[in-house]
Amino acid sequence: MYDTFDEDYERFENAPRLNKSQQKREIQALMQLGKQLAALDAVALGKMDLPDALFRALLDVQAMKHGAQKRQFKLICKMLRQINTDSLQETITELADKKADLDKNFHRTERWRDRLLTEGQTAITEFMNAYPQADVGQIRQLTRNAGKEALQNRPPRSSRALFKLLREIISK
Repeated sequence: MYDTFDEDYERFENAPRLNKSQQKREIQALMQLGKQLAALDAVALGKMDLPDALFRALLDVQAMKHGAQKRQFKLICKMLRQINTDSLQETITELADKKADLDKNFHRTERWRDRLLTEGQTAITEFMNAYPQADVGQIRQLTRNAGKEALQNRPPRSSRALFKLLREIISK
């Protein structure tokens, strides 16, 4: 009986001890991953290869209040520890990159529209140099109509149409 105690003690002594700070960082990273996953809609979550319990927990946390949300994220973190999260992290990174590209194109389109409406012909010439495939007649017409609508305090129908046209041209 005394011999088994020595063997158990040696196994315990030789077991690698995990750094407590490292454990906390890993849990914090999983918690952040859980929050990023919870921010996604059901369609995006459905496309990921998630266990059913984790999928339901992520959908449930979206409707919860602060205290319940905190407990739910602890549960989500526990579930994430049991699976390989590398592919989930890659998917979230890809989604964030796509969103950043869309935002960048949206802001570029807004800047061009604002320049076309304020600067007029000089901005149209610069836009045509940057995007020669664009229809200059349609851009001029929409720019003129948007200016008239602004002067008459009418809804910015032409400004919206100009934005849509510019978005199509810039995204090509």
